[in-house]
Amino acid sequence: MLKVRGLNVYYGNIHALHDCSFEVNEGEIVTLIGANGAGKTTTMHSISGLIPIHSGEIEFLGQSLKGVPANKIVEMGLAQVPEGRRIFANLTVMENLEMGAYIRRDKQGIKQDYEMIFSKFPRLKERYRQVAGTLSGGEQQMLAMARTLMSRPRLMLLDEPSMGLAPLLVKEIFAIIQEINRTGTTILLVEQNANMALAIANRAYVLETGKIVLSGDAKELAASEAVRKAYLGG
Repeated sequence: MLKVRGLNVYYGNIHALHDCSFEVNEGEIVTLIGANGAGKTTTMHSISGLIPIHSGEIEFLGQSLKGVPANKIVEMGLAQVPEGRRIFANLTVMENLEMGAYIRRDKQGIKQDYEMIFSKFPRLKERYRQVAGTLSGGEQQMLAMARTLMSRPRLMLLDEPSMGLAPLLVKEIFAIIQEINRTGTTILLVEQNANMALAIANRAYVLETGKIVLSGDAKELAASEAVRKAYLGG
């Protein structure tokens, strides 16, 4: 579904990504793990069209994303849940969901998707008239995911969904991610909580200072002594 080949990205003179190559197959949860500053968010932004790439190739469903504007990439079926949630804090929950569907014209389908969202996220249903900025951190993360789902993505990019959340809420968010995947959305997950990411992923790639240094089955990487010492706190 997604192929990244020889990706190089610069911020000024800083070489942020070095010849990164990886792929995501339809139906998978694939995770990118690594320390702060490893290049995980840069990778996500490159795929989403939010920052220009210096060289390399990104293909989604067989089509090149090179030079494609970010809004067109969403229309193609690839959408990102950004780090830090980035909800529209002054709009209501419902208005945020409406913003997520801005590329769509199928009114009946949008209406059905509101019902689907509220069945997946009952707390958002209870608060649909509430101003989004007054939601708890966990509820804001749910809203960010729900808003992205309203564009009906084939592939969802999730950037640090557990950031700033209490452990119980992290479990809930990860259970929702698995449910989203089970109902047909492929997922590329960037996550500092490597234990949780590897527990739900099919495959994983390890980023270190802009380079992919390890890849493989998520369960096998979780069991690897080198990975445990470097990323799993033991």
